[in-house]
Order: sequence, then structure tokens, then C-alpha cells
Amino acid sequence: MNINELRNEIDTIDNELVRLFEKRMTTAAAIAAYKKENGLPVSDRERERQVINKVTAKVSPEFSEYARVLYQTIFDVSCSYQRGLNSKKSNLIEKIEKVTEQTPKERINRAVVACQGVEGAYSQHACDKMFAYPSIMYFNGFEDVFKAVDSGLCRYGILPVENSTAGSVNQVYDLMSKYSFYITHSMKLCIEHKLLANSGTSISSIKEIYSHEQALNQCSAFISQLGVKAHVCKNTAEAAKIVAESGRTDIAAIGAKECAELYGLRILSGNIQNTQNNYTRFICISKEPEIYPGADKTSIILTVPHTPGSLYNIIARFAARGLNLTKLESRPIPGSNFEFKFYFDIDASVYSAEFKRLIQELENDCEEFTYLGSYTEE
Repeated sequence: MNINELRNEIDTIDNELVRLFEKRMTTAAAIAAYKKENGLPVSDRERERQVINKVTAKVSPEFSEYARVLYQTIFDVSCSYQRGLNSKKSNLIEKIEKVTEQTPKERINRAVVACQGVEGAYSQHACDKMFAYPSIMYFNGFEDVFKAVDSGLCRYGILPVENSTAGSVNQVYDLMSKYSFYITHSMKLCIEHKLLANSGTSISSIKEIYSHEQALNQCSAFISQLGVKAHVCKNTAEAAKIVAESGRTDIAAIGAKECAELYGLRILSGNIQNTQNNYTRFICISKEPEIYPGADKTSIILTVPHTPGSLYNIIARFAARGLNLTKLESRPIPGSNFEFKFYFDIDASVYSAEFKRLIQELENDCEEFTYLGSYTEE
């Protein structure tokens, strides 16, 4: 047989598969109605195992693993369909739709904004890019930023959540589950670290370097090459201030060029980060939800039962609905025995019907579920 004949045979088989698939899904709908009427859960792992064992026993050994994957995918799609049929009306979806309608078409440019650090910190740079006319209030720690927004002292807060080199800012993720807030927008800021020092300092004379923990991690190769001692500061701007006020010529700071200008330091070396493609992602939070036009990213927090396959059961729902999961972060639940909360970032339009059905499913089925907001990212 030539290739065209083989493809025609595949088309004939596919036509039969499509017919049977539609018949199977129609039967699944009837099963969903029965489960709803009798208070049964949508997912039945024991039944799925029985079917997979039966199916894989009927095919030749070379196809058994492929058959298992195929039927697991069919189960995921079927369960997603049944959940959509059986899910209760979601108050959260109604809230999201209402907020989407009521939020102004353009973002607010003039507001009181909380930032961790001092003038010259990267959070301040991110704030200036997000707001045209911000009135910035500086705080010592990340939790203080959450408190300022939670209390109403500041309308917004700027927080770093992850870096392309050093990874997630775990302290911020841990605080997310402690405070009630919403993400209104986010941005990725290109971070170019400089080695800053007082006049008269040479690179060879440096014995100690000061900076934020993330900046030190992002410049670990450069620091290792120098063979100097590193000191952790609250932020890069504070590090620059410490060096400037010391007057010493045997110490340096790692920070932005704006820090050099602000504190009268010299730039001894530029772009000292491990990689030139170095970005930090910042989020803007508020006490009340704001969903601006074009919102295509959503963040959520949830917990799942501490049982085998429970996390997979959640992730499979994204695949079944064709939604892209761009971030999965796990953080331990304090006081628990190896149990975790999971943070998800989803790439999906807030107007999408599939997105709304997924959120409705998760809200109804998860032990704990927190919606952190839908927003755009610059």
C-alpha cells in the first residue's frame, strides 16, 4: 500500500473512533446525571484501574503502555465533562464577571503604593514602570507591604515573586496564604546588577560585598571568582547606602546603576549577574479585586488531599480543557506533616468559557481554594 492508501485507511478508522467517542461522551453524561442524583463522586479511581487493566490485557504487549495512556486521557476528558455538567453555580464566577464589568477600562496611574526597601530598590523601579505618578511608602519587610495594603494604608503594594536565575521568592509565597488580597497586574523587570563602591576602591581591594539575598544568588559566579565574603541586606538600595555611609574602600555593594547615582558610588563593574537574561517578576496587589480589559493570566492557591494521584487529578483538568499552566509552586503548610499548598499561574483569558468552567470545578472540588486575581503581565 502507498502512503495515500494508508492515510485513507487511517481516515476510515478515525471516522469510526469519532463516532464511538461521541457515543461514549453521551453515555458519560447519563452517568454524570446518575452520580449527581445519588450523591456519588465524579472520579472513581478503582473503576478506572479495572478498565485500564482490562484494556491493556486485550492488546498486544507492544501497545499496552500506549493503551494505558490513551485511556487515562479519555478518563480525564470524561471526568472534566461530567464535572462541568454537575458543578453547582459558582459565586466566584459571578463575582469575577461583576468585577470585570465594573473595573475602569484603564489602570489607575496615581495612587499610594507600598514598596519594600528604600529609594533605589528594584521594587521602586517596578513601581515607577507600573504607575505614572505613584506616591511611594517604603517598608522594611515584605509582610509590611501586605499589612499596608490589608489595612488600607496603601491602595497597592509591589512585591517580587520570582527571578529567572534565582527562582521563587519563598517568603512572599508563604505570606500569600496569610493575607487577603488580589493581584491587579504584573511585570517582568530586566535586572542588570552593578558592582558599586566608594571612590578610591579597586576590585582587587574588595574583601566584602553587601546586597539582597536574591541579588547575591544571581551574581554567585562573580562573587565566587572574587573570593570575598557576602553579607545579606534587606534590599540592594540598603546595601548601597551601607557602603556609601561607611566610607570604606575595601567593601562594595551589588545593585542598580540608580543606586550609584543616589548614594554617590562608582560603578566598578557592570552586568555581573550569572546570566544576561536576568528578569524579576513583580506583582501589584490590592485589597479589592480589579480586573482590567485583556486580563489573560490568573493566579490561584489550593490544597489537595494528601493521597496518591490527587495533584495529578488537578493538573489533568488543565490539559483536558486545553489551558496552559505556566507556574506551579508548592509551599509547606505550617504545622502539617509534609502537606503542601499549591500556587498556580494560568494563561487563559478571563472571558474564556473553559477558564470559567475550570475555576468553577476547582472551587467546588478542592479542600481549600483561593482566587488571587486575573490580570495582564507587562
